Amino acid sequence: MLKAGLQKDALAGIKALALDVDGTLTDGGLWWGVNGEEMKRFCFADVMGVSLARRAGYRIALISGEDSPLVDRFAQKLLIQDVTKGCRDKAAALSSFADRHGLALPEICFMGDDVNDLPALLVAGLAAAPADARPEVLAAAGFVSSRPAGNGAVRELVDTLLKARDLTPQDAFRL
Repeated sequence: MLKAGLQKDALAGIKALALDVDGTLTDGGLWWGVNGEEMKRFCFADVMGVSLARRAGYRIALISGEDSPLVDRFAQKLLIQDVTKGCRDKAAALSSFADRHGLALPEICFMGDDVNDLPALLVAGLAAAPADARPEVLAAAGFVSSRPAGNGAVRELVDTLLKARDLTPQDAFRL
């Protein structure tokens, strides 16, 4: 859901999508096995959303505070080459991503869920959050999904961005 004041033109000008992982692409849960293995759950609606965004020409980045091989596995599966892990300064990581691709920060949407995401949310052209993000993040976001993290929030954001370009998900899938 877009907050009042955001215009379709501003959304149509977004060229890149940067995402936090835990609490945005996942529900924030973590499973540890008896042998120390770590597992995270990703939602296929969000997987398809990221794929549709990539097909529609959006640059995609993952910016995670965690240094998990599962972030690499997700990136590999979705052909995402811009991955920053173990990140403590997400605004700097977002600026670096912009510089590498000749983008201005207003052309980038960043979706995050917690206070460590706020610096990036505050410099991005579009700050986005899942429905269950922290109150501080919800207050800073120009887009708040009706869906919780790890359950279609990213897909809803992508559908909104595509609609601003007069594209349907089916159009993006065919690109």
